[in-house]
This record gives sequence, structure tokens and C-alpha cells, in this order.
Amino acid sequence: MSDVPSKLYEESGKLKVTVKPGRLLEKVSKEALSDPEKFWSEQARNLVWSRQWDRVLEWNPPFARWFAGGLLNASVNCLDKHMNSETKNKAAIIWESETGESRTLTYFQLYRHVNKFANVLRNLGVRKDDRVTIYMPMVPELPVAMLACARIGATHSVVFSGFSSQALIDRINDAGSKVIVTADGGMRKGRLVDLKKVVDESIGSTPSVEHVVVFKRMGNEVRMGPKDLWWHEAVEKAAPYCEPEMVESTHPLYILYTSGTTGKPKGVMHGTGGYLTHLYSTAKWVFDYKKDDVFFCTADIGWVTGHSYIVYAPLMHGITEVMYDGAPDYPKPDRYWAVVEKHGATILYTTPTALRMYMKYGDAIPNSFDLSSLRLLGTVGEPINPEVWMWYYKTIGKEGCPIIDTWWQTETGGIMLGACTGIDMVPMKPGSATFPMPGVDAGVVDENGRPVSPGTKGYIVVRKPWPGMLLSLWGDDEKYKDTYWSKFDGVYYPGDYALVDHDGYLWLLGRADDVLKVAGHRLGTMELESAFVSHPAIAEAAVAGKPDPTKGEVIIAFLVTKEGISKSEALRKEIVEHIRKTVGPIAAPDELYFVGKLPKTRSGKIMRRLLKSIASGEKIGDITTLEDGAAIDEVRQAYEELKKVLG
Repeated sequence: MSDVPSKLYEESGKLKVTVKPGRLLEKVSKEALSDPEKFWSEQARNLVWSRQWDRVLEWNPPFARWFAGGLLNASVNCLDKHMNSETKNKAAIIWESETGESRTLTYFQLYRHVNKFANVLRNLGVRKDDRVTIYMPMVPELPVAMLACARIGATHSVVFSGFSSQALIDRINDAGSKVIVTADGGMRKGRLVDLKKVVDESIGSTPSVEHVVVFKRMGNEVRMGPKDLWWHEAVEKAAPYCEPEMVESTHPLYILYTSGTTGKPKGVMHGTGGYLTHLYSTAKWVFDYKKDDVFFCTADIGWVTGHSYIVYAPLMHGITEVMYDGAPDYPKPDRYWAVVEKHGATILYTTPTALRMYMKYGDAIPNSFDLSSLRLLGTVGEPINPEVWMWYYKTIGKEGCPIIDTWWQTETGGIMLGACTGIDMVPMKPGSATFPMPGVDAGVVDENGRPVSPGTKGYIVVRKPWPGMLLSLWGDDEKYKDTYWSKFDGVYYPGDYALVDHDGYLWLLGRADDVLKVAGHRLGTMELESAFVSHPAIAEAAVAGKPDPTKGEVIIAFLVTKEGISKSEALRKEIVEHIRKTVGPIAAPDELYFVGKLPKTRSGKIMRRLLKSIASGEKIGDITTLEDGAAIDEVRQAYEELKKVLG
């Protein structure tokens, strides 16, 4: 199993991008690891500090305090620093909705909006160390609210706008938020998302909340209660300048909750100085920002990618970014390509899930748009299948754009693995996350914590602290230690499988807990899904396990075919044989279903537990984060139809 990515790479053919050996990157990385405090101290000087730090790092495992004694403000680093430069009147955010509605905010306009809303929060009694929950659609006022919190030293907690009232209640109460910032509603696939109604359902169970600020986005009728006030009315009365609160480098900038699919959601807490240093550096290394770049990151700000690489990193660098509010396939499966063409995006940073969705419609749609402005393509969120990588490279990048697959987590704060085009170009391998960022000491170990030999699957770990790392879990230091630092002594364990090939390239193989045990063999879901997608007829694949009295578990696969492919018993047999040859007989699925779509969260993650529940006849459970309920019906129907055929 461990050589599946390498096999797929060998089959993909030679690339046409001219590359250099990568000696400079190797030199920088060695220097960074030999003296990490000196290295990160140099990187931190890219930020604006009101007081220099006393110590680069205070390391009391597993707790790190970066740039202790230093004072700074995130809002100043994103906005004020540009006010006496040519960036002041440059476009900061180009916003577009799924209907084509658009707005542009310059850096000065964004600065003014943030200052005024920061004064609104101050007028409501919000002070340094208070928490503010933000529950908003993807509109420019969302980053305005985040930066306004940062400006006055409050800690923001953004809750993804697809979450239910109970999920909102849990997160507000855990953080003890003083204010909720929301909107009357949002739009998703042409339907109204009534955010204010969700907040109204929550407010009776959130005693810490004193005020609710409501932004008028949709103009739908909402009920305004005694704690509610309109954004536009409050801003109109606010002063145009708010003195920024200089905070300690270790001051919590934000709390971001993991999805909490099992148990209580974890409040990942990030500081200010270390986090911003990590973001500034990794954005420069990975994306090699130019002053005329138009950066299009397709993430939702409700997740960490949106925090790090929509709000903070691009604004610190003073570039123009596109902020898209909508689904990638509504009203037609062309939205990303239409946005790239319309706004001349030069960098696209998106998910393998979105690319697989677009792949199933063929090349004609993206080929009908002018994508020549693109110079760099990136992926994030999950390992990218080599075949999807090649489609991205050929169809979208026209074989002229480097593709950077990045690996990182909510907990790491910023990119940990990926190619560094801003330092040096290295040869690309479809499906590989390439190398660790300079200063990131990552490796792959076995069950006993020993380094594995090349080509052997193991667990990825990070052996030394890095500036972007979480401070802890909000209010739960013990859980922080148990979750991330207990499996291997003294090293951070993110919970992912990986391998290092003979050239030193890292390959992510999916979550270690997304593992099937078939007749004693441990098979990773990502490895299996990559093998299914390597078949020319398949666009997307999801694999789950079903209990079996003989084998322990058997493999069930749900496949989305490419446009124009007819689903037949012959194709089913062909795919099973393909898996036997590509992976091995042990990986042959016992059950294989063709479906029109897969159940996913709004952040694009496949909800494998739903597939497993349907095939096992179990209760589905909570589906509040599900993007499209019709996908469950499709899976159920396919399952029932096959059962009839099999008798």
C-alpha cells in the first residue's frame, strides 16, 4: 500500500515545468533548523511591533510562548502599516456573490470600516480579553468584524454560518462571548440562510451575551429583540478612528472551534505575534506574492484557511484578494473559472474536493474561460489525488503553473508542508506535499516513534515548536496535552498518516483514524480513494468500512462518474479489477455504488460516517453541517437498488 502514490506518479508522465535543483531551499531549511530562534527572530522583524520582545521562545513542553514581552496589534499589521504607502488606495478585497453582485474595498476603505466598527464594539463595552462571537456570511463585514476585535484586543470566535443553533450555543457558551455579530441572512445556492433566526433560537441559552449586532445583508424581515442593534445604525454614530490596543505577543487573537463531530468541540486558541509571523513568512515562501497579484482563496472564513489566508496573510502583504460568497457549482458548475476570468486572478488556492467536482463535468467548461492570468495554483484541506493534480496542472494551469499542495491544520495555524516558490523551485510530484516549511521540523515515525525508512507508511510528527502553533485548547490545557502530545513523547502528533519517498518528498495519506482493518490489513481511506479516482471513468470516490464477521471490516465504495459515463455492471467489474491491480486483492471492495453526488459538509469534507451508517443500517445522527441533503437520498437509493440486484 505504501507505494501507491509513487506508482500513480510514475504513470502520470513527465512534467513540462522547468525546475531548478532546489539547493537554496535546502540551505535555508538547514540554517533554520540549526538555529530556529535566530531564524524566527529574523522573520518576526517583518511585522510592526510597538515593543520588541525580550525572548524569542519560552518553551515549557508542550506550551510555547513566542516573542514573549513583545507588543503589537494584528489590525495595525494588516491595515495601518499601509496607510502611508502606495497600497493605501489599492483594492484590498474584491467581493463577489454567487449571483454576480460585487463590491470592492480599498485598503483605506477597509481601514476606515474597521476603525468605526472597533468603536462600535468599544461603545458596547467590549474590552481587551473579552470574546466576541461572529456568525456571518462571506461578506467583507466578516473580516471587518474580526479586525475590529483585534484592534481593541478582544478575542474573536468565528462560527461557520452553516452551523445550527445548538452548535452556535455550544461555542458561545464555551467562549463566554459578550457580543454576537451576525447578519439578517445569507445566500447559498439561491436559498436564503436565515442567520438571525438561528441566533434568536440561541439567545435564550447564552447568558453571557449582552448585545447582538445585525448586519443588513439580505433585507429580509427579522425580529429585533432588546439586545439587538443594527450594524449600519451603530456604525453611523461611531468615530472614524479607534486607537489600537497593543497586546502581548501571546495574547489570544482568536478561538476557532473544530467541528465537534464526536464529543464537545475543541476551542483551538491562537496567539498574535507568533501566529502572524508564521503567516507572513509562509505566505511569502509559498505564494511568492507580487504587488500586482490578485489572490483567490476559495475557503470560507468560518474555517482556519479563511482566517489565515483570506484575512491575515494577504492583508499583511498588501495584496488584492478575491472573496467569493457562494457555492462552486451554482448557478452553473463554472463559478471559480468565471471569477478567475472576471477579476484576473493570478493565484488560485482551493480544495481537491472542488477540483474533483469540476473534473466530472469534463474540460469543456474550464476551457471556455480565459484562465491565462493564473501563474500559480495551490490546494489545501486534504491530500490531493495524483490524477486530480494532473488535471489541475494540465486543464487549469495549461502546464505552465507550478502546483503547490499544502498540508496544515487548524491547530498549526499556517502552512507546514508545501513547495516554497518564493525561495526556490523544486521538481514537482503529483500528489506530494513536497517538503516542510523552513523552520518546521517534521518527520514520519512508526508506532514506537522511530523514523521510518523511505517508502514506509507512518505517522507524521513535528519535533520542535513553531510560531504558528496553537497556544492551547480554550479552557482545557489537559485535553490539549492528551490530544496532541501524548502519543509520542515530546513531539506534536497531528493524527495523519504519511510517508517519505526516496527523494525526501512527503506524501500525506489521510487521517490515521480514517483507517479500515480488512482481514488484519490496515488500509487508509485516502490511499484507496486515490486508487479509485485513478480510473479514467471516476471523478470522485468515498470509501468506508462495514462490519463483517469474517474479515472484521469490508470495503464499501461510493463513486461519482465523470460526465457522459454510463454506469453499468461491466464498469463496476472493470473498476474492481483496476483496484486489484493498482492496490492489491485485499483492497477490492465488497460493495460498490455509483451515485450522482457525495454527502459533504459545506467546507467540502466528505461525511464518511453517513456512508458507513447507511450501509450498516445504523442511525445517521447529526447532519447540521451537511451541504446538500439530497446527497443522502442518492446514496440510500443506490444502496437499495444494488441490494435488490444482489438479492
